[in-house]
Amino acid sequence: MLETLGGISDERGALTRTFLSPAMRRANRLVGTWMREAGLAVREDTVGNLIGRLEIRPGAKTLLLGSHLDTVRHAGKYDGPVGVLLPLLALENLRRRGVRLPFNVEVIGFSEEEGVRFDTGYLGSEGYCGWLKAGTLAMKDAAGVTVGAALKDFNGGRFKPPPAAHRRGELLGYVEVHIEQGPVLEARRLAVGVVAAIAGQSRFRITWTGRAGHAGTTPMRLRRDALTGAAEFALGIEAVARRTPGLVATVGVIEVPSGAGNVIPGEAVHALDVRHASDRLRRRALVKLGRIAQTIARRRGLAVKWERTQDNSAVACSPALTARLNRSVKSVQGRTLKLVSGAGHDGVVVSSIAPVAMLFVRCRGGLSHHPDEFASPSDLGVALAVLTDFLQRMGEEK
Repeated sequence: MLETLGGISDERGALTRTFLSPAMRRANRLVGTWMREAGLAVREDTVGNLIGRLEIRPGAKTLLLGSHLDTVRHAGKYDGPVGVLLPLLALENLRRRGVRLPFNVEVIGFSEEEGVRFDTGYLGSEGYCGWLKAGTLAMKDAAGVTVGAALKDFNGGRFKPPPAAHRRGELLGYVEVHIEQGPVLEARRLAVGVVAAIAGQSRFRITWTGRAGHAGTTPMRLRRDALTGAAEFALGIEAVARRTPGLVATVGVIEVPSGAGNVIPGEAVHALDVRHASDRLRRRALVKLGRIAQTIARRRGLAVKWERTQDNSAVACSPALTARLNRSVKSVQGRTLKLVSGAGHDGVVVSSIAPVAMLFVRCRGGLSHHPDEFASPSDLGVALAVLTDFLQRMGEEK
């Protein structure tokens, strides 16, 4: 299933699926077929989320399972889809054993988590949880298309932000299976581990403005070079992150609009992604970075503008659900391990309507967001056994 889904892409020779793209629509059709084969009723909401529902009885509470089906550019096949496909197989395992759960189940393939097309993540889970705001809908992609316009086109010309799909009291929780995207499980020689918390994350689009000029005739001392200011700041970001234990900060994109080889850059625009498990330390680091940016701007005669594109607090996983997941891990694997996720996940947003828990699966070399991303069939088998055990135990305890 992962191999087949990994062949659906917006690019030849590489795996790329972005929000509401033709490849995402094809992926939803394929996974929707698998959901129906697993006995689920399937629908697609107005934000492009694929939802398969197993209705046990009306009025019963619902357990959410899922992850995202979009990818980064030139992605691997495991980040996201593992958390959508394994629940289908777990439900099939229970059906073959004759186990009937006493609660309803919803398996969700979120339409957007990675933040590639619009430089802001969680559009799928924000839509599902009733979080979509006017500021988000106004954000533009590289072609100048806004989130709102893309959603109107997807819905045949009309769209309004949906309310939350569920009230918190209707839900038992949300459980997401995901590759670790780090090296800890591999170092400990464990197939799976349980996530205790998800780090907080802030993302920005930062614009430096100076003055364009002729590359051959403007003396160095008179230049107001926006790109060199941005470059100096990128090194300052790295220095702050290296001095702050647990902090990670990344400038993953930088561009010079209307740039040319013989023109001093008058404008430079770059992304900034800052994460830490402690919201207090993350915010303290952002204050430091703001001061560094202003110092650079004053010294170089530049203006600097910050636009916040995403801000999510750290999320603690549900103690009750995590304890249940730990019991299943110990039953299958013999021992368990507590992890903190530095990566963001849809559970960050879903935590607004449900308690959340996460199971990490070992990935080779800790590599993710790369074509060589890999989780072995045996490790995925352990994760499947854990999820199946978790669902059965949860059903027996209700």
